[in-house]
Amino acid sequence: MNRLRRVLPWMALAACVAYGAWGGVSGARVGGGSAGYDWDAAGRIPISADGRVKPLDTFARNNLLMLSGRQTYDVDGRSAPAIEWLVELISNARVAGDRRVFRIDHPDVVALLGVGDAKRTRFSFNEIAKRFDEVSRQAELASRVPPKRRDPFQKAIADVDRRLMQYYQIARMEIPYVVAPLGPGEEWRPDPDEAQDGARESASSKAITAMRIAYSHSDAGAFNAEVGRYLGLVAGALPGETRRAGYEVVFNRVEPFYRSSVLYVVAFVLACLGFLMGSLTRPGWFRSLGRSALMVLGAAFAIHTLGLVSRIYLQGRPPVTNLYSSAVFIGWACIPMAVASERFFRLGIGTIAASLIGFGTLVIAHNLASGGDTMEMMQAVLDTNFWLATHVVVVTLGYSATFLAGFLAAGYILLGVLTPLLRGEPMKALPKMVYGMICFATVASFVGTVLGGIWADQSWGRFWGWDPKENGAVLIVLMNVLILHARWGGMVRDRGVATLAVGGNIVTAWSWFGTNMLGVGLHSYGFMDSAVFWLASFCVSQLVIMAIAGVPVRMWRSVRARREPGDGASDGPGRVETAGS
Repeated sequence: MNRLRRVLPWMALAACVAYGAWGGVSGARVGGGSAGYDWDAAGRIPISADGRVKPLDTFARNNLLMLSGRQTYDVDGRSAPAIEWLVELISNARVAGDRRVFRIDHPDVVALLGVGDAKRTRFSFNEIAKRFDEVSRQAELASRVPPKRRDPFQKAIADVDRRLMQYYQIARMEIPYVVAPLGPGEEWRPDPDEAQDGARESASSKAITAMRIAYSHSDAGAFNAEVGRYLGLVAGALPGETRRAGYEVVFNRVEPFYRSSVLYVVAFVLACLGFLMGSLTRPGWFRSLGRSALMVLGAAFAIHTLGLVSRIYLQGRPPVTNLYSSAVFIGWACIPMAVASERFFRLGIGTIAASLIGFGTLVIAHNLASGGDTMEMMQAVLDTNFWLATHVVVVTLGYSATFLAGFLAAGYILLGVLTPLLRGEPMKALPKMVYGMICFATVASFVGTVLGGIWADQSWGRFWGWDPKENGAVLIVLMNVLILHARWGGMVRDRGVATLAVGGNIVTAWSWFGTNMLGVGLHSYGFMDSAVFWLASFCVSQLVIMAIAGVPVRMWRSVRARREPGDGASDGPGRVETAGS
C-alpha cells in the first residue's frame, strides 16, 4: 500500500503524458477518408472567410456546428467529418440535401415541417424545403417583432430561416472565398465558375472546379490528385497562409481545450479524494492524492497553454480578443495562482477550485464557439495589439483572481457549514488564501480599468463614459476595495470576507458576461437568451451560498465536529462570530 501511494502521482503523470501524446499523434496524422478520399489534405486548403485566411476544415467545422450543433454528421451509419459535408454540398448539392444536418428542437417548428416524427431533432434540407414557403412566412412575421420580445417559437423559426440562408450561401458558393490569388493582380473570390470582370479563368479556379467535378463523379483518385496539386500551387504563392492553415487543421484535430477540460475533471476528482483523506486523518493518502491531482492539473495546464499559444500564433494577436478567448484565458490564468497558493498552504482546496474554474470556463468557451469563428477579424476601433496585450490581459487577470477568491470562499462556506471536513489548519489557512487573492485582484482590476480608460480616450475621445462595461469594471474594483476596507476596519473577519468574496463572483460575472451578452453598450456582442438564463442561475447560486454563510458559526458542522479544544477550528469562524461578521 505504501508503494502504491508513492508511485500513484507518477502513474497519474504517465497517464496524462500518454493521453496528450495520443491526441498529438492523432491530430498530426495524415490519413485517408471514406472511400479513399483524403479529407485531411482537403481540409488544409486555405480559403478566406470572416475577414481572415483559414483552412477549409475550420470553415466546415464552424458552419456545421452552427447548423447542427456538432462538428460531424451521420452518413450511412458512420460519423463523417465536417469537411466531407462541405465538399459534398458544393459538389453534389442534390445528395447533400438529404443529409440531416439541421438541428431543430422546438416542437412547434418540428410540427410545422410535417415530418411525422415529433421526437426527431435533426432534419435534412430537402425535408425543410417542402415547407419552405411556410417557414419563410413565419420567419417574416417573427422579424416584425423586436428580438427581445419574441416568443420561443418566433425565435426558433427565425433561427431556422437564418440557417437556411447560411446553407444556401454555401451551396451557391457565395461563401467562403475559395479561389486563392495565385497570380499578380488577383484577389480572393468565391465562385470558381464565374470569372471576375470577364478576366481569364485562373489556375486556382480551374483547380477548385476540377476537385468538384472529381467528387461529383465519385473519383477519389482524381480528387486526391487535384487536391495535392492545388496545395502545391497555393504553397508556392502563399507560403505563410498555407503553413498556418495546415497548423490550424492539426489544432482542430488535437482539440487541446477539450483534452485539458477532461484532465481538469480528473484533477478535481483526485483533489477531492485527497482532501477527504486528509480530513479522515490519513496523511499518506492525502499527500499522494494531492500530488497526483497537482500533476494532472499541471498536465491539463500544459495542454491548455499549448492551445492558447496556438491561437496567438494563428491570430497574430495577444491571448484575449473576444468573449470566447476571454473564457479560455480566465480559466488558464487561475491555474498558476491556485498552484502558488497550494505551495504555501498545501490544503488541496486550491487545486479543487482551479480545476473547477478551468473546466467551467472551457465549457463556457465551448458553448460560445457555436456562434461561429472564434478567431474572427476584430472591429477597427479595437484593432491594436498594444492595448489588447495590456488593458485586456491585465483586467482579465483581475477577473481570474476575483473568481478564484470567490470559489475558494464558496468552498470555505460550504465545507464549513455542511460538512465536518474543514477542521484544524484548513479552517485558518483557507481565509488567508481568499484574502491574498482579493489583494491581487484589486491591483489587477484597478490597473486594467485605468488602462481601459486610456484606450477609450484614444479610440472614442473620452476617458470615461459610464458605458455598462465600464460600470462593470469599476464595480469589480469597488467590490474588492470594499472587502479589503471592511477587513482592515474590523467590520468583518474570516466569514465576512468569504461572504463578500462570493458576492464578488456576481459582480464579476455581470461585468464579464452581462454587459457583453445582454445587447447594450459599446462592448455588447448581442443579446442571448441562453446567456441570461445561465447568468441568472449562477447569480442565484452565489446568493444561496451567501445565505448559507449566515448560519451561526456554532452550528457549522466543521466547528461542531472538532475533537479537542486546541483544534484550529475554534480560531477561525469562532473569531468571526465575536466580530459580528
